[in-house]
Amino acid sequence: MAIVGAILGDIAGSQYEFQRPKNLNWKKCELFTDNCYFTDDTVMTLAVKLAVKNNIPFADSYRKLGRKYPNAGYGGMFDSWLRWDDKKPYNSFGNGSAMRCSYIGEHFNTEKDVIEWATKSADCTHNHSEGIKGAVVTSMCIYMARAGASKAEIFNYVKTQYPMDFYKYSVEYELDEYRDTYRWDVTCQGSVPVYTGYTIYFTDDCNRKVLSAKTDNYQLDAVIPTVLREKILEQCDIVIDGRYVDSQRDITLPYRGSKNQRLIDIKRSIQKGEVILWNSQYIK
Repeated sequence: MAIVGAILGDIAGSQYEFQRPKNLNWKKCELFTDNCYFTDDTVMTLAVKLAVKNNIPFADSYRKLGRKYPNAGYGGMFDSWLRWDDKKPYNSFGNGSAMRCSYIGEHFNTEKDVIEWATKSADCTHNHSEGIKGAVVTSMCIYMARAGASKAEIFNYVKTQYPMDFYKYSVEYELDEYRDTYRWDVTCQGSVPVYTGYTIYFTDDCNRKVLSAKTDNYQLDAVIPTVLREKILEQCDIVIDGRYVDSQRDITLPYRGSKNQRLIDIKRSIQKGEVILWNSQYIK
């Protein structure tokens, strides 16, 4: 489910990549328009899942999907790395390592595994210590949210990783300061503390509020929902999955309007780590 949040955020923010209007009305603007599209972050997010599920090297998975979608908007160094099978890690600390790792925080059930696999996911390209840290911190925030950690606990974890004394941006800053001073920053250390800050401070309409930052919003939008989604889902019992289709309308169905829609039991799905359909027999 974290992957769904990451992809939706990536698509919502894509229309403002490199071109956020100065006078954008972030409170009322449409989140999804005909100008939206998926970017390299969606492709690489799915590549991480492919690698984990099939136990194949991350480098092979990145190249497999990256070459299938060569025009998704990769950075110059990563694009060059994709083209050559023998290309080595290039000591990057760009935030691409943090943008793609949501599935790791969703999939693994121990802190040790999350850290180990997040490190692996970054190391084949973003082997700089900050590049690895960006992937680990993002994955750990998702894992902590899944495990029931409070906002305060997630805040304290991120604060220890990006203390104000050593980093330009920190979760310790008020978000109004980000709105006034934050500018586009492609580094992990310049973006991970910011989007975790938005996640911690906002649970209502977070994707819209992040558009208030005067920056390349698709980066923030792509990652914030991966953490926030877990906290929202904890408050849900049932989710209706699927669009309403008028030709399959059936008014006898509980909580849904057409036969193609599924009712997902959220609490049981989280417990089992797989999709569990809701059944009326659960009602006592």
